[in-house]
Order: sequence, then C-alpha cells, then structure tokens
Amino acid sequence: MRKYAYTPSFFSIPMPDESPLEIDIEAEVEKAAKTLEIIGLSAYESRAYMALVAHGYGTADTIAQTARIPRTSCYKALEKLEEEGLAYSMEGRPRVYRPEPPDTARRMVQARLDDTFDKLDMIYQVLSDRGMPQLVYTVMGRDRVLRKLGEMLDTATTRFIISTPVLSEIRKELKKHVENALKRGVEVMVITVPGQKVPPGVKVFRRRGIIATDVVCDGTRALLAASDLNACGYTDNPALAEHLERFLDILMDNTS
Repeated sequence: MRKYAYTPSFFSIPMPDESPLEIDIEAEVEKAAKTLEIIGLSAYESRAYMALVAHGYGTADTIAQTARIPRTSCYKALEKLEEEGLAYSMEGRPRVYRPEPPDTARRMVQARLDDTFDKLDMIYQVLSDRGMPQLVYTVMGRDRVLRKLGEMLDTATTRFIISTPVLSEIRKELKKHVENALKRGVEVMVITVPGQKVPPGVKVFRRRGIIATDVVCDGTRALLAASDLNACGYTDNPALAEHLERFLDILMDNTS
C-alpha cells in the first residue's frame, strides 16, 4: 500500500515546527469509514461524509475524487447522507453539498447504540424474570437471512411487522412473498427511513436513525438482523416476540 508523507491534504492537517510524520492515509481513511458504518452507512457513504468534512463543502465530482469512489455512486451516497441528516445541499448548477458537524454523527451513534442495548436489556429482563433459556438461533449469511424472512412472510397469518433501514434490498428479494401475504389478508407493516420505496398495500411508518432489521410475525416469532443482513438471531419464543412487538408498536406510535 502506498505511503504518503504527512503534508497538508484533504485528510491531514499540517503540524508546523514538527518533523514530518509518515502515515498511511488510505489505511486511516478505511479505518474511519468502517467506524462510521456502525450507524448504518455504506463504505461509499462513509467516505463521502469524510470527504465533505475535509473540504467543508463540495460538488459530487469533487467529493467523488477526494473520497475515491465512482461519481455515479457518489451522487447516491450524498443523497443518503442528506436523508440521514449528515449533510445538506444548496440549489445550483452543480449542486453543492455541505456536511453537518461530526458531533451530529457522534450523537447518531450514541442514540443507535442506546436503542440496541435497550432491546438487549429488554430480552435479558424477560429471560431472567421467567427463568427461560435463550431460545434464540443464529442464522449466518445474507441469502439464508433473506430466506428466513421469506419463510416468516409465507407462514404469517395475521400480522407481520418489519423495521429496517435497508427496505429497498429486502423489497427486491421478497416482493412475491409480500404480495402473497397481503392476498391472504396478512397486515404487513413497515418502519423504515425516509426515501425508501414501500410495496403497495403495506402500511408504512417513517423514522430516522434505524440501524438494524427487526421483525415480528404473528406476535409469536421474531428476528433481529445486522444492518448488512449477513447474520440474524431468530426465535419462536412467544415471550420474546411479544416484547419486541411492543417495542415496535411504540416506534410506530412515535413516527409519521
């Protein structure tokens, strides 16, 4: 990997009166990008945000060059950053983007971690109070997770609730499963971030800051997946499913 001398650049700050330091800029960028992915950003979105912070503002062409991502992908990444409240744009030709302060990203990370640990604490309390074993099964691999979601939709009889920031990916894979569930009279409800397209016939609730995919089926089965859908925990423990359903009901009551 190529090394760069520590000189003024988009990803470094000059340090006068000190001897030059040699750092691996690319490695540092990758490390920071991975950290930002904890709030649900993709690698391109993370790099675009970092480039915006470094510049202070910029067009998609400038940000794409600095972030070292394809220009077409950069437009989508900047749009997602706007949706997430991490950037905003100014009208003009070309459109100019500005970042929200890094502290905004920090608060988003904290809020989402709090949300995740609140759910973990809920599960822990339920299991402790009822003396139940941890009846949660791990499913590994994106294809297997999607198949499990399809299976839950196919066997749903009354109500299917899903909260996810990646509805567009799930919708493409499970379109027929959703349509069939709706035809059977299943109430399908979706909690997702603004800008996500929702299948016809589905009740939608918009909420920013969603980081994981949570699913409850008929109030008796539940699934909690990572943001990239590469792993999930599944349970048919009614007690756990009931408590997760209550949590999702609260989310829906507090969304538009």
